[in-house]
Amino acid sequence: MKLYSLSVLYKGETKAALLKAAYDVSSFSFFQRSSVQEFMTFTSQLIVERSEKGSRASVKEQEYLCHVYVRNDSLSGVVIADNEYPSRVAFTLLEKVLDEFSKQVDRIDWPVGSPSTINYTALDSYLSRYQNPREADPMMKVQAELDETKIILHNTMGSLLERGEKLDDLVSKSEVLGTQSKAFYKTVSTYNPHIFLGKPFLKMSPIVVRVFLLGCQTFLGIFSRHWCVLTL
Repeated sequence: MKLYSLSVLYKGETKAALLKAAYDVSSFSFFQRSSVQEFMTFTSQLIVERSEKGSRASVKEQEYLCHVYVRNDSLSGVVIADNEYPSRVAFTLLEKVLDEFSKQVDRIDWPVGSPSTINYTALDSYLSRYQNPREADPMMKVQAELDETKIILHNTMGSLLERGEKLDDLVSKSEVLGTQSKAFYKTVSTYNPHIFLGKPFLKMSPIVVRVFLLGCQTFLGIFSRHWCVLTL
């Protein structure tokens, strides 16, 4: 079981702003880590932007899962984990983190905050501690409440994108992706357009493309395959 990222965001009118995040990219090679982290941030923001307030959802892509919780007050959280990590624990963790964050950080700072300005330091500790899902035991009451919560179903990424909108354009306009990550994305798309249909294809000649693909394909392929409801 593995947790890769834990993020707190604010869902604005048109964009989701990252307020604080913690990452564990130790399982990726050194040269992958920067791009993988950037795409996890990009993924978390996009999922929040396309989710309704007051909703929870789980997105499955191969051996990875993205869990998102958007509160009615626009405060949002995203967990990226492998598919062995219990969904209930992931949502319980999000509930706890957002509740704690909302008590420690003044609400007036949410719409204008950023990782460098928000004073909340618990995410790294939570990400480390909850690598062991048994840490959720003290929160069984919250978990029981989540059992009664309906998870919204998104059929495909096409149902989330606006008419005429393309993932390529979102990547190109992203402010969280660096030049290198965008170049890798473009190269992977050129060499293997089917990757974004969720069909892994590793027979690429450039080594750097293959390395990037192994680390990032699941965080990009999410948006072209099915969004799945996972019953808690």
